Amino acid sequence: MLDIVVDHLALIMFAALTVVMFIGYPVAFVLGATGILFGFLGIMGCVFSHDQFANLLPRIYGQAVQNPVLVAVPLFIFMGTMLEKSRVAEDLLHTLQVLLRRVPGGLAIAVTLLGTIMAATTGIVGASVVMLTLIALPPMLQRGYQKELSVGTIASAGTLGILIPPSIMLVIMGDLMQVPVGTLFLGAIVPGLALSALYVIYLVAICWMRPDLAPPLGAHEGPQSGAELATLVAKSFAPPAFLIVLVLGSIFGGWATPTEAAGVGCAGAIILAIANRRFNLAILRETMFSSALTNALVFFIVFGATLFAYVFRALGGDDLVVELLKAIGIDSGWEIMIFVMLLVFIMGFFFDWIEICLIVIPVFAPILAKADFGTFLVGKEVILLWFAILLAVNMQSAFLTPPFGFALFYMKGTVPSSVTMVHIYRGIVPFVALQMLAVALCMAFPDLVLYFPRRAGFLD
Repeated sequence: MLDIVVDHLALIMFAALTVVMFIGYPVAFVLGATGILFGFLGIMGCVFSHDQFANLLPRIYGQAVQNPVLVAVPLFIFMGTMLEKSRVAEDLLHTLQVLLRRVPGGLAIAVTLLGTIMAATTGIVGASVVMLTLIALPPMLQRGYQKELSVGTIASAGTLGILIPPSIMLVIMGDLMQVPVGTLFLGAIVPGLALSALYVIYLVAICWMRPDLAPPLGAHEGPQSGAELATLVAKSFAPPAFLIVLVLGSIFGGWATPTEAAGVGCAGAIILAIANRRFNLAILRETMFSSALTNALVFFIVFGATLFAYVFRALGGDDLVVELLKAIGIDSGWEIMIFVMLLVFIMGFFFDWIEICLIVIPVFAPILAKADFGTFLVGKEVILLWFAILLAVNMQSAFLTPPFGFALFYMKGTVPSSVTMVHIYRGIVPFVALQMLAVALCMAFPDLVLYFPRRAGFLD
């Protein structure tokens, strides 16, 4: 009996982690403590050496503390928080609303487009959802938009920042999978824009069939002359375009690494805040404090996940997972990928994206990197890039699926009392379905992910 337990210690470790997470303990503590506990058990069972145990702290120091790629995380957090203070989004939403006033559901589409543009400048879901809720929900409700449609549109648009570059999630995934962040950014462009397009198509269709869900903007509202409209467009589109060019242009043009581009983005966000007369020491202090808290949370989880992943693999977790998949009849690359996507979607109901990312990637990435997907998907770098973007699109649903969808909690803390959690849950259903459709499209047509990286010469 004891031999069976020792042989399956990695499986018991994974099961124990899942159970303790459901109890409600902080994820960072659970990951780290589980790794240390099962490291001791592995030593007692003679399947984990003292030297391996002593290597835990150096591994954390080398992979997280000394990692220059992860420096981009606090910088992107600072950039997004500072941009929220500059009120760039408010001006942009008003302009998009005016431009789309003759389109069915014009305001809802404007919110989706605004979420897409802001995703390319911030990459922080919490800030985007709260910001969009504050500036978009009141006018939507005032114009008679259905509550479910309003909150669903805002929540889905706000979560685009986790996928569209520059994305903090892609930075962390690139580090975990040893895939260049710039390559991940290029691979995420088409899937991110495709998902945004799916949202827009759905909104146009539903509002065309049900005009009562989204009353149009009056023709008398907004600029009445072409010159006024051109001025409005120039003033509202120039600031975010400036920041997008600074951040993404410097990365894709080869002028800066993602970390350096994040620093440039921080400077650009400060410039925009100064230009909008929304910069002072109080705002700077508040931005730095908020960024530090968010950054501490992210890195603490990274530390714990590094411990867990190291011990899990040292106990033979990779081989055990392969054996289990074969035992249930899953052995081809496509079958494993479909299994992982279903698993991640289910985990999204209960865990945050970073928890899913730091649990799933160390277990399944090495297995999928060696799997056979046919002649079009050949090579470790190609497969890992494709897997990373599929995972990113899939994990976006973790922000929207109850009971632990963080975007829903961000929104509930911001909406008026007339909007209940029932409205929010109903509103996100069609958008979660669209996210799953996007996963299926990227899986069926890998070139959606691989086209730009191949054209840029990042893949052989």
